[in-house]
Amino acid sequence: MLSESNSFLKGVMFGSIFCALLTGLGHVRIGVGNRMHHHEHHHLQAPNKEDILKISKSERMELSKSFRVYCIILVKPKEVVLWAAVKETWTKHCDKAEFFSSEDVKVFESVNMEIDDLWMMMRKACEYAFDKYKDQYNWFFLARPSTFAIIENLKYFLLKKDPSQPFYLGHTMKSGELEYVNLGGGIVLSIESMKRLRNLLRFPEKCPEQGGMIWKISEDKQLAVCLKYAGVFAENAEDSEGKDVFNTKSHVLFIRDAMTNQPKQVAKGYCSDMAVTFGGMSSSQMYVMMYGVYRLRPFGHAFNDVLVFLPPKDSDND
Repeated sequence: MLSESNSFLKGVMFGSIFCALLTGLGHVRIGVGNRMHHHEHHHLQAPNKEDILKISKSERMELSKSFRVYCIILVKPKEVVLWAAVKETWTKHCDKAEFFSSEDVKVFESVNMEIDDLWMMMRKACEYAFDKYKDQYNWFFLARPSTFAIIENLKYFLLKKDPSQPFYLGHTMKSGELEYVNLGGGIVLSIESMKRLRNLLRFPEKCPEQGGMIWKISEDKQLAVCLKYAGVFAENAEDSEGKDVFNTKSHVLFIRDAMTNQPKQVAKGYCSDMAVTFGGMSSSQMYVMMYGVYRLRPFGHAFNDVLVFLPPKDSDND
């Protein structure tokens, strides 16, 4: 009798787990069926320098003024060292940058989300950003404090992109049938994709706050699930030679890999000359990158950039 009871309890337990798995998988597949199932991401490329040279100088100046990027950095108090590095380096080049934290931190100004879960922080930050700034910015850049971004290269990449179209971009990856943009390399959303996401967040059954699963999936995958439901798809960002411009690893790892596998390629360029981001950075690496990108200029070499993005008014950027 005891053996039969044990068998019955095991059967109930495994049956419950199996049902829960099916429920979880069902939520993961939101928006994957029918018309969305056959989508293949595009390889969006930066414009060629020759195309920009065809634009008159006055038009280029107008373009440099019209491109405005709002930066959303999702931080937690334990990341205070990275937080400080990001605040003192590349975020000065955003047209506006705000830090969204899980709680108040006395030494830094931030928007307190009052929640520790990163997906919930991302949702609330997007709601806040769209509701407050939808009439001021066409592009929204999401990043973690371990990401270093070169905003001028981002603006150059976006030069021929239409923010009224529903797409978001960065370094795309696949998880089963789901294509998503990896948060480690930063995520860029057009104003139209932000609008659709904001509308969708009002319906938890379409964009679950916790995903409705027995295990947690990463916040960038949850974002992709919700955006696909709204008809917004992940697009991979590349330069005109097909090299990725959003990188999920640091420049140090790129150089190390190149030195091991193709040492002669290090000087020629171990990654894109138009790189927008590097992920997995330490605070000290960010300061080194800041020096290399914005300070170091070899005498005798003339830099003739065809397009200059002016710094935000009253900023103290480099």
